[in-house]
Amino acid sequence: MPERVYHWYHKLGGLLFVHFCFVIGVALAVFPWLDWWDGNYFSYFSPAWRRIWLNPYFRGAVSGVGLLNVCISFIEIFRLKRFSD
Repeated sequence: MPERVYHWYHKLGGLLFVHFCFVIGVALAVFPWLDWWDGNYFSYFSPAWRRIWLNPYFRGAVSGVGLLNVCISFIEIFRLKRFSD
């Protein structure tokens, strides 16, 4: 089986994916606990949505998704070894 050849754009794509996952993960982990979370469009959409939006369990779930994204970015950092020559 021939060895796979990786070009510069494969490496750049891998690095951009790691960066994207990390930044989105940190934003999702931190943003629900800031004051800006209370004053957005979705929290004023309807009273039922506001009750869900301000629920600490919902905020924790969003933060959990963010931490999952951060974990994915760290896993992908270790998978970047496949691009080494």
